[in-house]
Amino acid sequence: MGEIIKKRLKQQSFDSPEHEAMLNIIIVSFWLRSKIDSACKEFDITVSQYNVLRILKGKYPDGYPRCDIISRMLEPAPDVTRLIDKLVVSRLVERFSSNEDRRHSISRITKKGIELVDSLKPKLEEVENLLSKQLTKQESKKLSELCEKIYGVDL
Repeated sequence: MGEIIKKRLKQQSFDSPEHEAMLNIIIVSFWLRSKIDSACKEFDITVSQYNVLRILKGKYPDGYPRCDIISRMLEPAPDVTRLIDKLVVSRLVERFSSNEDRRHSISRITKKGIELVDSLKPKLEEVENLLSKQLTKQESKKLSELCEKIYGVDL
């Protein structure tokens, strides 16, 4: 059993190796999330807003309807419409009606939004570098495989 988690939680044992692994995943996800939150905060956006911008940048210049954005998000957001509304007000995203179905609105990242994502990229690379200092490329690949093995059961 890991000594670092024992020290971190001031706990000498765990119910099972799976219990210890679960706690470690929670700790590392919180640690990573706080680093990413910090980077986004410098640019006055949330992680969820960055996620939407990242998705839309991948489909620029076309954009996506809301349902497609939701299906691509890293973590579910309770009100994507309001999230996009805030990005529109900030002029990072624009909305327009679909040519095929006027009832559907399409969200598209603006040049200003692309510039923000590009400016934020070095900060997020710093977070990635924190991982690369601790893990080899092979360990990173293995970690990714193991994570997918865990959450892939729900797909």
